[in-house]
Order: sequence, then structure tokens, then C-alpha cells
Amino acid sequence: MTKLSVPVSPLDHHQGDPDAPCTLVEYGDYQCPTCGQAYPLIKRVQKHFGKRLLFVFRNFPLSQMHRYAEAAAETAEFAAAHNKFWEMHDLLYENQPRLGEELLQELAQQLHLGSAKLRDALDAKEFQPRVKADFSGGVRSGVNGTPTFFINGQRHDGAYDFNSLVAAVDLVLE
Repeated sequence: MTKLSVPVSPLDHHQGDPDAPCTLVEYGDYQCPTCGQAYPLIKRVQKHFGKRLLFVFRNFPLSQMHRYAEAAAETAEFAAAHNKFWEMHDLLYENQPRLGEELLQELAQQLHLGSAKLRDALDAKEFQPRVKADFSGGVRSGVNGTPTFFINGQRHDGAYDFNSLVAAVDLVLE
């Protein structure tokens, strides 16, 4: 079983109690259809476990396959710089079928982040180092596709439907 090579830290984007007994890490791509399908399942898993689960999201844009994956990840990091990472994360997945430059600008405006500021940040590749750092950590952890999940540092190679993820987390919590 593959282990997470970059430990979870306060620098990660996380939801839930940092002292939760179980941590679920996702390496995801905002344009990946399978990640889009996993998004509502993860929300359900989070709700199911409440304070017993810490959820961490890391960028793993598959730019060779998904034209807007890198820009979407950088847009999420731009939002994070304004304390709106999770709002942007959710909007990117909820609007995934429309993902493109126009949508990124629209979402920046919707979150009052300024579409011109986003355009400048994307042009300057201001947030690319953070996205690349997540990606390299994923590669070192054996991530080769999205979504890839780690539960308490161990790669989850099973199915990631709701029941399978709940069962895998329950095993860790027992």
C-alpha cells in the first residue's frame, strides 16, 4: 500500500477538526469528470463523520488531458489568498461542465475577488508554484490519476462510492 509522502500540515486546504482521528486527503483535478462525480460523495462522507473526519484537498491538475485544469487549480489558489478557497473549490466542481476562462472570471466576480486581479494572477502564473508543489507531492506519493484518496496517510485503492469510503474510514476509526 502506498503512503502519503507529504504529511498533512496547517498549510493544506482542510475542512473539519485538525485533531480529528481520521484524515481523508484527496488529490483532485477540477476538470476531471470522475473528480466531479466524487465531489458530492465527499460532501456526504464529511457530513456522515462530522468532527471525526478532517478533509484535505490537494491540486493534481492533469493538464495534458484537461485544458483548464491548471488554470482552475490556480484560480482556487487565488481564492485561497483571499480566504475563499472552499467557496471557489465548490463552485468549480458545481459548474464543471462550463469550465473555461469565462467561467473562471465569472466565479472570481461572484466571490468579489475581482476578475481583472484573477486575470493578472493567471497571466503572471502567481499561484503556479503552489499547484506544482501539490502535484509533485502527489507524484512522490504514487498518485497517477484523479481522484486519488489517502486515509490517515495510506492510499485508498478501493472504490470511492459513498459506502466504500465510509467503510474504509470506519476501519481506521475502529
